[in-house]
Amino acid sequence: MFFSYGFRVNRFAFRLTDDVKSTDLRSRKKLPGKLFGRLGIAAFLLLVGSPGLAANWQSTISREPPGNFPEPRSLRATYNFGWAGLTAATAEARFSKFSENRFQLEGTGRTTGFVRALWRYDVNYRAVADADTLRPIEMQQTETVRSKRIVTHLSFSAAGVTRARTEGKGAGTTKTRDFNLPNLFDLHSAALYLRSQPLRDKSVHRVVVYPASSAYLATITVVGREKISVRAGSYSAIKADLQLNRLGKNLELEPHRKFRRATIWISDDPDRIILRIEAQVFVGTVFAELQSVRFENASR
Repeated sequence: MFFSYGFRVNRFAFRLTDDVKSTDLRSRKKLPGKLFGRLGIAAFLLLVGSPGLAANWQSTISREPPGNFPEPRSLRATYNFGWAGLTAATAEARFSKFSENRFQLEGTGRTTGFVRALWRYDVNYRAVADADTLRPIEMQQTETVRSKRIVTHLSFSAAGVTRARTEGKGAGTTKTRDFNLPNLFDLHSAALYLRSQPLRDKSVHRVVVYPASSAYLATITVVGREKISVRAGSYSAIKADLQLNRLGKNLELEPHRKFRRATIWISDDPDRIILRIEAQVFVGTVFAELQSVRFENASR
Protein backbone atom coordinates (compact mmCIF):
# COMPACT_ATOMS: atom_id res chain seq x y z
CA MET A 1 0.00 0.00 0.00
CA PHE A 2 0.91 3.14 0.69
CA PHE A 3 2.85 5.95 2.01
CA SER A 4 0.37 7.23 4.53
CA TYR A 5 0.94 4.56 7.13
CA GLY A 6 4.53 5.65 7.38
CA PHE A 7 3.53 9.13 8.30
CA ARG A 8 0.88 7.94 10.68
CA VAL A 9 3.27 5.65 12.52
CA ASN A 10 5.42 8.45 13.85
CA ARG A 11 2.46 9.86 15.66
CA PHE A 12 2.19 6.55 17.44
CA ALA A 13 5.84 5.81 18.04
CA PHE A 14 7.95 8.92 18.18
CA ARG A 15 6.35 11.76 20.15
CA LEU A 16 8.62 12.15 23.16
CA THR A 17 8.21 14.42 26.17
CA ASP A 18 10.87 16.39 27.97
CA ASP A 19 10.69 14.42 31.21
CA VAL A 20 11.82 11.26 29.35
CA LYS A 21 15.31 12.74 29.49
CA SER A 22 15.48 12.02 33.22
CA THR A 23 17.53 9.00 34.18
CA ASP A 24 15.82 8.23 37.49
CA LEU A 25 13.88 4.99 37.91
CA ARG A 26 10.46 6.56 37.65
CA SER A 27 11.28 8.22 34.33
CA ARG A 28 12.87 5.05 32.93
CA LYS A 29 9.66 3.17 33.67
CA LYS A 30 7.66 5.78 31.78
CA LEU A 31 9.99 5.81 28.77
CA PRO A 32 8.55 2.97 26.66
CA GLY A 33 5.00 4.20 27.15
CA LYS A 34 5.83 7.77 26.36
CA LEU A 35 7.88 6.68 23.39
CA PHE A 36 5.10 4.59 21.89
CA GLY A 37 2.17 6.00 23.70
CA ARG A 38 1.47 9.05 21.60
CA LEU A 39 0.82 8.49 17.96
CA GLY A 40 2.22 12.16 17.60
CA ILE A 41 3.97 13.70 14.71
CA ALA A 42 4.72 11.63 12.23
CA ALA A 43 5.76 8.29 9.92
CA PHE A 44 7.85 9.64 9.68
CA LEU A 45 8.14 13.20 9.86
CA LEU A 46 11.35 13.15 11.85
CA LEU A 47 14.73 14.75 12.01
CA VAL A 48 16.72 17.89 12.12
CA GLY A 49 16.33 19.69 8.82
CA SER A 50 19.04 21.10 6.61
CA PRO A 51 20.46 24.43 7.85
CA GLY A 52 20.77 25.60 4.26
CA LEU A 53 17.00 25.83 3.98
CA ALA A 54 16.61 28.33 6.80
CA ALA A 55 16.90 31.55 4.81
CA ASN A 56 14.43 30.81 2.02
CA TRP A 57 12.75 27.51 2.78
CA GLN A 58 9.37 28.35 1.23
CA SER A 59 10.93 28.53 -2.23
CA THR A 60 12.10 24.91 -1.84
CA ILE A 61 8.62 23.42 -1.30
CA SER A 62 7.60 20.90 -3.96
CA ARG A 63 5.18 22.51 -6.42
CA GLU A 64 4.50 19.54 -8.68
CA PRO A 65 0.82 18.61 -9.07
CA PRO A 66 -0.34 15.14 -8.00
CA GLY A 67 1.32 12.51 -10.17
CA ASN A 68 -0.39 9.89 -12.31
CA PHE A 69 0.72 6.90 -10.23
CA PRO A 70 -2.07 4.25 -9.94
CA GLU A 71 -4.74 5.07 -7.39
CA PRO A 72 -4.28 3.19 -4.09
CA ARG A 73 -6.44 0.13 -3.43
CA SER A 74 -8.65 -0.29 -0.38
CA LEU A 75 -6.85 -2.31 2.27
CA ARG A 76 -6.40 -3.23 5.91
CA ALA A 77 -2.95 -3.40 7.47
CA THR A 78 -1.40 -4.01 10.89
CA TYR A 79 1.88 -2.71 12.27
CA ASN A 80 4.00 -3.35 15.34
CA PHE A 81 6.12 -0.67 16.98
CA GLY A 82 9.26 -1.21 18.99
CA TRP A 83 12.17 0.33 20.80
CA ALA A 84 15.51 -1.22 21.77
CA GLY A 85 14.37 -4.61 20.46
CA LEU A 86 11.08 -4.42 22.37
CA THR A 87 7.62 -4.59 20.78
CA ALA A 88 5.62 -2.05 22.71
CA ALA A 89 2.59 -1.09 20.61
CA THR A 90 0.40 -2.16 17.72
CA ALA A 91 -1.83 -0.39 15.21
CA GLU A 92 -4.48 -1.31 12.66
CA ALA A 93 -5.27 0.85 9.64
CA ARG A 94 -7.95 0.79 6.97
CA PHE A 95 -7.73 2.81 3.77
CA SER A 96 -10.71 3.21 1.43
CA LYS A 97 -12.34 5.39 -1.20
CA PHE A 98 -15.79 5.94 0.24
CA SER A 99 -17.14 8.16 -2.56
CA GLU A 100 -16.12 9.25 -6.05
CA ASN A 101 -13.84 11.99 -4.72
CA ARG A 102 -12.98 11.11 -1.12
CA PHE A 103 -10.15 9.01 0.30
CA GLN A 104 -10.35 7.97 3.93
CA LEU A 105 -7.81 6.57 6.38
CA GLU A 106 -9.04 5.10 9.66
CA GLY A 107 -6.77 3.73 12.35
CA THR A 108 -6.58 2.49 15.91
CA GLY A 109 -3.50 2.01 18.07
CA ARG A 110 -2.61 0.90 21.57
CA THR A 111 0.33 0.09 23.78
CA THR A 112 0.74 -3.62 24.53
CA GLY A 113 2.38 -6.03 26.96
CA PHE A 114 4.18 -4.76 30.04
CA VAL A 115 4.46 -1.31 28.43
CA ARG A 116 0.69 -1.04 28.64
CA ALA A 117 0.85 -1.79 32.35
CA LEU A 118 3.22 1.17 32.73
CA TRP A 119 1.59 3.51 30.22
CA ARG A 120 -1.94 2.79 29.05
CA TYR A 121 -2.58 4.54 25.77
CA ASP A 122 -5.24 4.20 23.05
CA VAL A 123 -5.85 6.23 19.92
CA ASN A 124 -8.52 6.42 17.20
CA TYR A 125 -7.84 8.30 14.00
CA ARG A 126 -9.81 9.31 10.91
CA ALA A 127 -8.66 11.53 8.03
CA VAL A 128 -10.42 12.50 4.79
CA ALA A 129 -8.73 13.85 1.64
CA ASP A 130 -9.90 14.97 -1.79
CA ALA A 131 -9.24 12.11 -4.22
CA ASP A 132 -8.63 14.47 -7.16
CA THR A 133 -6.36 17.13 -5.62
CA LEU A 134 -5.00 14.95 -2.76
CA ARG A 135 -5.58 17.92 -0.44
CA PRO A 136 -6.75 17.43 3.16
CA ILE A 137 -10.36 18.04 4.16
CA GLU A 138 -10.52 17.08 7.83
CA MET A 139 -8.89 14.95 10.52
CA GLN A 140 -10.22 13.72 13.85
CA GLN A 141 -8.06 12.04 16.47
CA THR A 142 -9.04 10.82 19.94
CA GLU A 143 -6.30 9.85 22.39
CA THR A 144 -6.84 8.30 25.80
CA VAL A 145 -3.84 8.44 28.12
CA ARG A 146 -4.85 6.61 31.30
CA SER A 147 -7.91 8.61 32.38
CA LYS A 148 -7.13 11.68 30.28
CA ARG A 149 -8.87 12.19 26.92
CA ILE A 150 -7.55 14.43 24.13
CA VAL A 151 -9.67 15.09 21.04
CA THR A 152 -8.09 16.95 18.11
CA HIS A 153 -10.06 18.05 15.06
CA LEU A 154 -8.45 19.70 12.03
CA SER A 155 -10.47 21.46 9.35
CA PHE A 156 -8.50 22.49 6.25
CA SER A 157 -9.12 25.25 3.70
CA ALA A 158 -7.11 26.90 0.94
CA ALA A 159 -5.83 29.42 3.51
CA GLY A 160 -4.64 26.94 6.12
CA VAL A 161 -6.11 24.94 8.99
CA THR A 162 -8.35 25.44 12.02
CA ARG A 163 -7.57 23.22 14.98
CA ALA A 164 -10.06 22.46 17.77
CA ARG A 165 -8.58 20.60 20.73
CA THR A 166 -10.45 19.30 23.77
CA GLU A 167 -8.38 18.02 26.66
CA GLY A 168 -9.16 16.76 30.14
CA LYS A 169 -11.28 14.32 32.07
CA GLY A 170 -14.96 14.18 31.21
CA ALA A 171 -16.14 16.89 28.83
CA GLY A 172 -12.93 18.90 29.13
CA THR A 173 -12.42 22.34 27.58
CA THR A 174 -12.05 23.12 23.88
CA LYS A 175 -9.44 25.51 22.50
CA THR A 176 -9.40 26.68 18.88
CA ARG A 177 -6.41 27.84 16.89
CA ASP A 178 -5.89 28.95 13.27
CA PHE A 179 -2.69 28.38 11.34
CA ASN A 180 -2.60 30.23 8.03
CA LEU A 181 -0.30 28.92 5.31
CA PRO A 182 -1.48 27.88 1.84
CA ASN A 183 -1.00 24.35 0.53
CA LEU A 184 -0.82 22.62 3.90
CA PHE A 185 -1.09 18.84 4.17
CA ASP A 186 -2.06 16.62 7.04
CA LEU A 187 -0.35 13.25 7.47
CA HIS A 188 -2.82 11.34 5.29
CA SER A 189 -2.88 13.78 2.37
CA ALA A 190 0.90 14.32 2.46
CA ALA A 191 1.32 10.57 2.19
CA LEU A 192 -1.11 10.38 -0.74
CA TYR A 193 0.66 13.22 -2.53
CA LEU A 194 4.16 11.80 -2.04
CA ARG A 195 2.95 8.34 -3.03
CA SER A 196 1.65 9.75 -6.33
CA GLN A 197 5.10 11.04 -7.35
CA PRO A 198 7.60 9.02 -9.44
CA LEU A 199 10.00 8.69 -6.45
CA ARG A 200 13.04 8.37 -8.66
CA ASP A 201 16.39 7.63 -7.03
CA LYS A 202 17.99 10.76 -5.50
CA SER A 203 14.80 12.81 -5.94
CA VAL A 204 13.91 15.24 -3.12
CA HIS A 205 10.40 16.27 -2.06
CA ARG A 206 9.50 18.93 0.51
CA VAL A 207 6.01 19.48 1.92
CA VAL A 208 4.56 21.38 4.88
CA VAL A 209 2.55 19.09 7.13
CA TYR A 210 0.23 19.92 10.04
CA PRO A 211 -0.24 16.58 11.84
CA ALA A 212 -2.06 17.68 15.00
CA SER A 213 -0.80 20.75 16.84
CA SER A 214 2.17 22.24 14.94
CA ALA A 215 3.43 22.64 11.38
CA TYR A 216 6.56 20.93 10.03
CA LEU A 217 8.64 21.11 6.91
CA ALA A 218 9.20 17.49 5.89
CA THR A 219 12.04 16.65 3.49
CA ILE A 220 11.94 13.22 1.85
CA THR A 221 14.95 12.05 -0.17
CA VAL A 222 14.79 8.82 -2.20
CA VAL A 223 18.02 6.99 -1.43
CA GLY A 224 17.60 4.06 -3.83
CA ARG A 225 16.15 0.55 -4.21
CA GLU A 226 16.88 -2.64 -2.25
CA LYS A 227 15.35 -5.91 -1.01
CA ILE A 228 13.83 -6.08 2.46
CA SER A 229 12.08 -8.76 4.53
CA VAL A 230 9.46 -7.94 7.16
CA ARG A 231 6.91 -10.02 9.05
CA ALA A 232 4.44 -9.61 6.18
CA GLY A 233 6.90 -10.97 3.56
CA SER A 234 9.85 -10.11 1.30
CA TYR A 235 9.68 -7.11 -1.00
CA SER A 236 11.58 -5.00 -3.48
CA ALA A 237 11.60 -1.65 -1.74
CA ILE A 238 12.17 2.07 -2.22
CA LYS A 239 14.47 3.37 0.52
CA ALA A 240 13.86 6.96 1.60
CA ASP A 241 15.37 9.35 4.13
CA LEU A 242 13.10 11.65 6.17
CA GLN A 243 13.96 14.96 7.78
CA LEU A 244 11.85 17.37 9.79
CA ASN A 245 11.92 21.01 10.85
CA ARG A 246 9.29 22.61 13.03
CA LEU A 247 7.87 25.96 11.90
CA GLY A 248 8.02 28.64 14.59
CA LYS A 249 5.57 31.46 15.28
CA ASN A 250 7.06 33.58 12.50
CA LEU A 251 7.43 30.60 10.14
CA GLU A 252 11.12 30.31 10.94
CA LEU A 253 12.65 26.83 10.79
CA GLU A 254 13.49 25.23 14.11
CA PRO A 255 15.56 22.04 14.41
CA HIS A 256 14.02 18.99 16.05
CA ARG A 257 15.94 18.44 19.27
CA LYS A 258 15.22 14.74 19.75
CA PHE A 259 15.10 13.14 16.30
CA ARG A 260 18.28 12.46 14.39
CA ARG A 261 17.48 10.42 11.29
CA ALA A 262 14.73 8.21 9.92
CA THR A 263 14.73 5.67 7.11
CA ILE A 264 11.54 4.41 5.43
CA TRP A 265 11.18 1.36 3.20
CA ILE A 266 8.21 1.43 0.79
CA SER A 267 7.18 -1.44 -1.46
CA ASP A 268 8.39 -0.77 -5.01
CA ASP A 269 5.15 -1.79 -6.70
CA PRO A 270 1.80 -0.20 -7.63
CA ASP A 271 0.64 -0.27 -3.98
CA ARG A 272 3.61 1.44 -2.31
CA ILE A 273 2.99 0.07 1.16
CA ILE A 274 5.08 1.25 4.10
CA LEU A 275 7.13 -1.82 5.06
CA ARG A 276 9.41 -0.62 7.82
CA ILE A 277 10.57 2.58 9.47
CA GLU A 278 13.67 3.03 11.61
CA ALA A 279 14.26 6.30 13.41
CA GLN A 280 17.38 7.33 15.26
CA VAL A 281 16.38 9.31 18.35
CA PHE A 282 18.27 10.37 21.46
CA VAL A 283 17.43 7.12 23.27
CA GLY A 284 18.38 4.83 20.38
CA THR A 285 16.45 3.28 17.48
CA VAL A 286 12.66 3.04 17.28
CA PHE A 287 10.89 1.11 14.55
CA ALA A 288 7.57 0.26 12.95
CA GLU A 289 7.09 -2.85 10.82
CA LEU A 290 4.30 -4.20 8.63
CA GLN A 291 2.81 -7.37 10.12
CA SER A 292 0.01 -8.09 7.64
CA VAL A 293 -1.88 -6.51 4.76
CA ARG A 294 -5.13 -7.51 3.08
CA PHE A 295 -6.52 -5.83 -0.03
CA GLU A 296 -10.26 -5.48 -0.19
CA ASN A 297 -10.50 -5.83 -3.94
CA ALA A 298 -8.52 -7.77 -6.53
CA SER A 299 -8.32 -5.17 -9.28
CA ARG A 300 -4.59 -5.74 -9.70
